[in-house]
Amino acid sequence: MADTTRGIVLSPQDLTLPEWPKLAAQAGLNTLALHVLGGPPSHLVAFMATEDGQRFLRDTATYGLNVEYELHAMSELLPRALFAEAPRMFRMDEKGERTPDANLCCNSDAALAEVGRQAARLARALPPTTHRYYLWPDDGAPWCHCERCRELPPSDQSLTVANHVLRAIRTIDTDARAAWLSYDNTLDPPEQVRPEPGIFLEYAPIRRSYEFAIDDPACAVNAAHVAQLDRALEVLGTDGAQVLEYWLDASRFSGWKRPAVKLPFNAEVFERDVRFYVGRGFERVTSFGVSLDAEYVRLYGLPPIADYGCILSRWISPRQGA
Repeated sequence: MADTTRGIVLSPQDLTLPEWPKLAAQAGLNTLALHVLGGPPSHLVAFMATEDGQRFLRDTATYGLNVEYELHAMSELLPRALFAEAPRMFRMDEKGERTPDANLCCNSDAALAEVGRQAARLARALPPTTHRYYLWPDDGAPWCHCERCRELPPSDQSLTVANHVLRAIRTIDTDARAAWLSYDNTLDPPEQVRPEPGIFLEYAPIRRSYEFAIDDPACAVNAAHVAQLDRALEVLGTDGAQVLEYWLDASRFSGWKRPAVKLPFNAEVFERDVRFYVGRGFERVTSFGVSLDAEYVRLYGLPPIADYGCILSRWISPRQGA
């Protein structure tokens, strides 16, 4: 397993540009991850069984790249079809009504048991080469307000589930580690729940400004993000911690619509960001690169993957003696 990460996170559609593994390796990256935008993990499971999916695995192996899977997985960790027979497994909204719209009731033993079964199933179907698993909650969605859950902020509810996911995955992969995603409504750190050994922080500041470096004091939005990150590091630490940024995420800069706009990549801001993260103790840095597909290349030419990889390699290299 790589002891550091220089990566990018793509979607299966981006592999209409089949040269991605070669481009990533030439740029000095060591990890390619796959993500499903707006769909369940089953879409990725199905893709990996196709010839395109199998070619991706062959090519990443040829170029010595690690493969990971980063997914909003809750709709399959707790299948929504179970609501009719077991509504108490699902979250209670602020009106006091059970709803299958998002996430779960993290104080339901039955819900957590189902999450564990499904997490183990997905881990078998999508085994990463790094033993690092990313099975996230629903995308920025609300959490439970039942009598037992309402005292737990979203970050604590999310970490409760992450701890349980890790325990389940370790029944099939004893070396497994699992991400706790600090993102959107979980950017503030957990207050009452503590991470079990093997949980690592994954920090994804989707709402930051890219006109300024993350540590630029002139940008109040970014300054607030840095304060949240520092508090999260106090709770989660840096062991295994990963930055999941959006520097190359054409989908974000395009409002999640296709065709994508040309990336507003600012190498100076990017390098200052990387320097900041390395200074905070991160040795694993990646970025979404969704919508950097064959159509993007046809419209704008190759994305700035070479510059991205060059700067990452300047700051993040394999540890000596590892």
